[in-house]
Amino acid sequence: MISYYLSLSNVSSLVTLVIRRDMGIIVPSSMNKALSHSSSRSMVTEEMQALELNATWQLVLHPSSKSGVGCKWVYIVKVGPDGFMDRLKVHLVAQGFTHMYGEDYFETFSPIAKITSFRFFSVLVVQFSWPLYWLDVKNAFLYRDLQEEAYME
Repeated sequence: MISYYLSLSNVSSLVTLVIRRDMGIIVPSSMNKALSHSSSRSMVTEEMQALELNATWQLVLHPSSKSGVGCKWVYIVKVGPDGFMDRLKVHLVAQGFTHMYGEDYFETFSPIAKITSFRFFSVLVVQFSWPLYWLDVKNAFLYRDLQEEAYME
């Protein structure tokens, strides 16, 4: 099977889009298009429930003295190890690029694994013949309260 020789993670986003299009995977380009399909609708509902369950926000009036951050729905096709669509993921993301460091926020934190750590772990897996499993976390949140007030529109 071709997925043993080709991984979409090593291909540019433009080429990946063409490959996925040829595989029949359509990524919604707007909320209206996403909501026209029942599977996409259920994904949006699932994301909203996860955000509410984790108490991600509170509905409040937006003070005129504070600038608000816009938001956008992002649709991601998760491809399985066989190279075919595993599922569609939907995320509500804040457009934080509109905020100014030192004015709207004072610190950023985004933990990620370094590629050297991943390579080291891969060597251990091969060296000790450990089984390797595929894992996909549906909703991961960093449990830390914001120190600043942030408003999303």
